[in-house]
Amino acid sequence: MTFLELARKRQSTREFLNQPVEREKIERCVEAARLAPSACNSQPWKFIVINEPELRTAVAQRLASPVFRINAFAVQAPLLVAVVTEPSTLTARLGAMLKDKPYHLMDLGIAVEHFCLQAVEEGLGTCIMGWFDETAVRRLLAVPWGKRVHLTVAVGYAASDVIRPKARKAKGDILAFNRYAAASGSIEARPIT
Repeated sequence: MTFLELARKRQSTREFLNQPVEREKIERCVEAARLAPSACNSQPWKFIVINEPELRTAVAQRLASPVFRINAFAVQAPLLVAVVTEPSTLTARLGAMLKDKPYHLMDLGIAVEHFCLQAVEEGLGTCIMGWFDETAVRRLLAVPWGKRVHLTVAVGYAASDVIRPKARKAKGDILAFNRYAAASGSIEARPIT
């Protein structure tokens, strides 16, 4: 599969089969994340794979919002991954402070996307979640004080192999050469001028 085919196939999976995920597949996903670039090669991440059933259920319950019904699907995911932000190198922290840019969060996003793209290659579905009770998740996973769990990922075999159409902005709305150009807000593909 080409990279663009892989990118087109990746989607947020919210319904999983009741089928365990092989450890070697998850380890390859983590290896893909490990190879991700980061500011000053900080690699400010740690992936906690949650596959013990009782702990997984307890964490999944803290991912779901009873008010908004956000992430309720997480309880059926065969495994969850909590992504902990680790300290960046001094150089990356100084650069982030001087430039007022959260490089560690950019790095985390890149690594998690590497993980999710490898999951597609492995025949797995994923859904990245940022809305959850972080304090409860940190406590359940014994994450040390001062470290953050910025993202979690539901992982498993998707209940459906249908690739949903992607509603995306037109290429002309997100691409400009040499100077900023205002976007029209269209979701349909248009030729680039």
